[in-house]
Amino acid sequence: MLISRARRFYERTATLRDNLAAGGAFAMATVALALLARLLFPGAIGGFPFLAFIPPILVTSFVCGWRAGLIAAVLGALARWYFYVPATSAVFEGPSNPSLFNLWLYTFAVIVILTLVGVMHLAFRDFLLSERAREILNAELEMRVLERTEALEAANQRLRDEAASRAAAEAQIRQMQKMEAVGLLTGGIAHDFNNMLAIVVGSLDIAKRHLMGDREKAERFIANAMEGAQRGAKLTARLLAFSRQQPLDPRPLDTNALIRDMSDLLTRSIGESIRLETVLAPDLWATFSDASQLENAVINLCVNSRDAMPEGGRLTLETANVTLDDAYAAANMDAKPGDFVMIAVADSGSGMAPEVIARAFDPFFTTKDTGKGTGLGLSQVYGFVRQSEGHVSIESRLGVGTTIRIFLPRYRGLLPPVAVASRDVPASRNNPELVLVVEDEERVRSMSVEALRSLGYSVIAADGPEHALGLVESGIAPHLLFTDVVMPGMSGRVLAERVKAKLPDIKVLFTTGYSRAAALEDGTLDRRMALLSKPFTIEQLATKIRNALDTPA
Repeated sequence: MLISRARRFYERTATLRDNLAAGGAFAMATVALALLARLLFPGAIGGFPFLAFIPPILVTSFVCGWRAGLIAAVLGALARWYFYVPATSAVFEGPSNPSLFNLWLYTFAVIVILTLVGVMHLAFRDFLLSERAREILNAELEMRVLERTEALEAANQRLRDEAASRAAAEAQIRQMQKMEAVGLLTGGIAHDFNNMLAIVVGSLDIAKRHLMGDREKAERFIANAMEGAQRGAKLTARLLAFSRQQPLDPRPLDTNALIRDMSDLLTRSIGESIRLETVLAPDLWATFSDASQLENAVINLCVNSRDAMPEGGRLTLETANVTLDDAYAAANMDAKPGDFVMIAVADSGSGMAPEVIARAFDPFFTTKDTGKGTGLGLSQVYGFVRQSEGHVSIESRLGVGTTIRIFLPRYRGLLPPVAVASRDVPASRNNPELVLVVEDEERVRSMSVEALRSLGYSVIAADGPEHALGLVESGIAPHLLFTDVVMPGMSGRVLAERVKAKLPDIKVLFTTGYSRAAALEDGTLDRRMALLSKPFTIEQLATKIRNALDTPA
């Protein structure tokens, strides 16, 4: 504590040590004060004659430096010779020449004092220099840290700017890709629909011209128009499949049995130059899927494999029980962990390049020549599988072949007994069964009513759910409710529930051209519900109506 205070005092008196005139004045003042004390108090300050000037030398040398202390020592000696006042009682008896002895003793004391004070000043000075050097070093370090921090901040800002610009560029690229996909989709739709409409419009125009004359030619062109319209319906179904919004009728399914039943059809479809092999897993799990859509998916994959093997080759259909783990699901964005039924279609064809695999499921994307493919086959497969909560994977090598695997979720219930397929039995002309048709679209309602009447059913029509409920409230008791699913004010499903509350034995057949998610609350058909997808032919309508009426309540 004392050394710290002395150091601080030394720092404050630095200007006095640097100024010799000020130091001399300070020495004169301290010596004068000592001499005055000696003159005023001769009895109290006795003994050694130079003793009164030791404190001024010590104070002056400490405050103003050794040079000022030396000046104080000289002034003290002079004062001793010229202004000495003898003490009243001598305490110290010197040698024979006391004045010379006292002078040497005084000189020795001055040298000791100045040396000690000088050493102390050097120590303080070195300490101050080291402190200043440390402060300078700290300041330099702080400056460097600040500069480095600013450099790092600038680098971070550049990285943030680069990340932002990269994100903007990626967003722009995604938007461009999206617009390219939308352009490809709309262009493909417009091209295919224009071709189909050309068939419909041209055939109907020609049929109209020959309707009163050549009836056979008119019927032939009407058939062409029907074919064009059916092609348009198939295109719409494929687009709905890709968008995962097609109406599905999922049921417990034995995949091995389905593939066995398809063998003859597949053999005819792929031709004699391709050898078809099936590897069906024993004890294969059941799956919950739409059988007709799964058949279409397998056929699409087999036809693509056939086209990849123009010179012939080998096509293998394989089924297996597969469990996908969390690692597989993490590596494949569309996959989920769990138990699945796997259906693999493998060929020994030309294979696909990585850039082709990346776009294989895009609608209207095809590597086939113009006119040889719509580019909707794989996209339809992808949409159906994803809508069924499954997963699709592609493995392909150029010149080796391609393997496409479909993973459908395992069904843990029991398979229902095999039902006998019902025939397309039209109703008789005198059929007493009454059908209530509910459809908000006038032309569709008129067509449905006319078709049902042509099949021999009694028909009553309603233009909406409220109208239908009013008819039921009035006492009309139809045998079948044939209703659209999505209508203003009330859905067909709610209408069916309210009608069944009054007529428990009534049968219900739904029809829709909208997405499954919009048609039903949970996005899938209830197992008890029958559905007829729009557009439909009279034969399809007759079959669905008959099946619905013959199904036990």
